[in-house]
Parts: sequence; structure tokens; C-alpha cells
Amino acid sequence: MTQNVTYKRNLGLWQVVIVGIAYMTPMTVFDTFGIVSGMTSGRVPLAYLLALFAVLLTAFSYGKMVKNFPNAGSAYTYARKTCGNRAGFLVGWASLLDYMLLPMINALLAGIYLRSLFPEIPSWLWIVAFTSLVTWVNSRNIRLLANLNFLFVGLPVLLMAVFVWLVIQGVGHQHGNDAVWTLQPLWNGDHTLLPLISGAAVLCFSFLGFDAVTTLSDESHQPHRTIPRAVMLTALIGGLIFFVAAWFTQLYFPTNVAFKNPTEAMPEIVLYVGGKFFQSLFLVAILVNTFASGLASHASAARLLHIMGRDGIFPIAKFRYIHPKLGCPLYCVLFVGALAMSAVFFNLDTAVSLISFGALVAFTSVNVSVIAYYAIQQKQLRTVTQWVTHLIIPVLGILSVGVMWLNLDQDAMRLGLVWTAIGIGWMVWFWWTKRELVFSH
Repeated sequence: MTQNVTYKRNLGLWQVVIVGIAYMTPMTVFDTFGIVSGMTSGRVPLAYLLALFAVLLTAFSYGKMVKNFPNAGSAYTYARKTCGNRAGFLVGWASLLDYMLLPMINALLAGIYLRSLFPEIPSWLWIVAFTSLVTWVNSRNIRLLANLNFLFVGLPVLLMAVFVWLVIQGVGHQHGNDAVWTLQPLWNGDHTLLPLISGAAVLCFSFLGFDAVTTLSDESHQPHRTIPRAVMLTALIGGLIFFVAAWFTQLYFPTNVAFKNPTEAMPEIVLYVGGKFFQSLFLVAILVNTFASGLASHASAARLLHIMGRDGIFPIAKFRYIHPKLGCPLYCVLFVGALAMSAVFFNLDTAVSLISFGALVAFTSVNVSVIAYYAIQQKQLRTVTQWVTHLIIPVLGILSVGVMWLNLDQDAMRLGLVWTAIGIGWMVWFWWTKRELVFSH
């Protein structure tokens, strides 16, 4: 299917940023708090700062690459441009785990949350309704999706601000104002480093998706300027939200003693801080946050699939199609929706275990791409600044991602390697049948 239709450049900087923040799901801070607080002896805010530093190293590498390769495609495009078509294919194939399965996870979460509110309605029906709505919105103009995410991200963040205010009021009433304005949540009397690194490695996964904004390059104004700024702003703003929420949560709960189940502490956190009614509001906010993440992840997955189809990796003509009026890769949107709909047959643990592998492959490859392109191919190591930006920062980025690799769930590693083996098999099949991977761009 040949067509001359291209994406419409409808997105400004803040519209791209809000899609990235929606993808990161800010309220996840409450889901991981009990786990990381136990690991770090009550130093979750400091663990977030460490995680943010590690993530910013890789975000910087994304920014460097998109300035020279402003086309959409994220890690897949950068690996293909700098390390060759086959390396690009393998990175793109692995990245699909992250991009294609997150819409499914959001559908599963929506089914779980809505079932808890309306137990008489089965989860599968909620999954179908949620996925249908997300798919319909994504089949519209991307500008509609971005503007809706301003609302769907803004409401949960506003409720998080109310949470912070309630913590200040509660701690101030019980222990006085001096107990509010303290650095205790940062250190909490413990200075050991290894537990802090382990906690930060877990929290780094909260930032998965800041790279997704690069898939919107073809729909952004001046992508060589907009996307690098959007990547850094998404990571920084997301990190700030995480840090502030973790700070005041740690202030109210210095230890995990109050939690009956620290691994699922979110309901207890909001119940103790704001009461039953506030807990119900929080559940609604989490639903809204899940919908925002569902919209953003669906959009990113469809665009990566379109780019790989356009480049000939998937010999399916409809994957190259852009709807002339809507300006979206319509068939890719529908395909991602169908995949997300299959969540009715899966459980949450299986889907979650696959996502992290693809994201870490992408992070590693982007840092490698910076070194390959700037340091090796362009030989831009003539000044101190070039040494820092083209070699030292990406090497530090690789090392920080390496810590995340060491903390990756074993099931994720095994399933990810199986998925990679399937991709290698696909590539070998092309060679065997003398249908070399064809890239049109």
C-alpha cells in the first residue's frame, strides 16, 4: 500500500511532555513505597534522587541522538542509524516488549480497579470497554490525545497535592511544625549505600517510558529541538513528582511498622492519611491515571509498529498506512488495541515480567549509539566537553543501566531472551529466503 500521506505536526513541547508523564504513571510512587522503604530502611526520597540521576544520564543520550536523527523510532532508529540494520532490528524487536505490552497491563489494571468498585461486573467486560475507549481516542488526531492527557494527568497530580497537604496537617498536629520541616525523610538515621542502590534500581523502573516521547518526533514542531527538551523535562518533572510524594509519605511513615502488607501499601497509606472517603477518591484518581497511561502507551506502541513496518521489518502493507484525515497509523492503532484486548486471557504478573527487559535493551542501546556515532564514527573527542558528552556520560549511563540489569526479575530475563531468540529466528528467515531486511528510510 503506497501513499504520500505523512504525519501532521500538531504537537508542541508541553503536549509531548504531558504524554511522556502520562506514560510514566506518577501515582506508581505509592505502589512501590512500602517495598522500597523496607529495602532502604526508610530512605525512599534519597533512592528516588539516585534513580533520577541514573535515568538522566540515559535521557541525555536520548537527547544527543534525536538532535541528529529527529525521525521517530526511539532506540530502534538510533541503533539502526549508528550500528546497522540488523542491530536496529534486534533493538526494535526487544523494545516491542515494552511498547506493545504496556497497553495490555493498563487494561488489566483497569479491570482490577473497576472490578473492585463494581464487583458484580466481570473484569473481562471492563477490559473490553477500557481498551475500546483507548483505541477509539488513539484513532483520532494525536492532538486530542495530548490535550486529554493534560486533564487525566492533572487530576491525579492535584489529588497528590491534597495528599501532601493532609500529611503536613497530620504531622504538624501530632508532632508540631518542627517535625514537618525536617531532613529526616532523606536520611532517616541510616548511611549504608548498598541497600540504597538496590532501592534505586527498583525505582528506576518507575521511569520506564520517558523515552516514549521520541516516538512522537514525526508529529512534533521542530523535533530536533522539541524532543530533546521533552525527554529531559519528562524525566525531571516525573522525578520531581515522585520525590515530593515519596518525601511526605516517608515523613508520615518513617518505617513500615504501620503496614499490614508493605508490598501493597498504597491502600493503607491513603487510608491512614485521609480516611475512607479519601481512599475512595484515590482509587478513582488511579483509574484516571491508568487511563492516561493507557492512551500514551497505546499511541507510542502504534507509532513504533508503524515505523518498523514502514522500514520493511514487518512486511505488512497496512502497518505503513497513515489515515489521510486523522493523521494516525490507523491499522497499527487497531492492532495494538486487539493485542491489549487479549488481556482478558492473561494475568498481571506474566505481562509485567516482560516489560522491563525491552526497556533496558533500549536504554543500553541508546548509550551505545552515542559512543558509536559521536566518539567512533564522527571522532568528536577533541575537547573536554566532547569527551564528557560523547563518552563519559554514555559510559556512566551504561553502568547505571547495568545496575538495573542486575536487579531484573529472573522471569523477565528468561522470557526476554526467548523473545529475542524469536527475533533472531525472524531475521535468519529473511536471510535464508534471500529477502534481506529492507529499509526504505
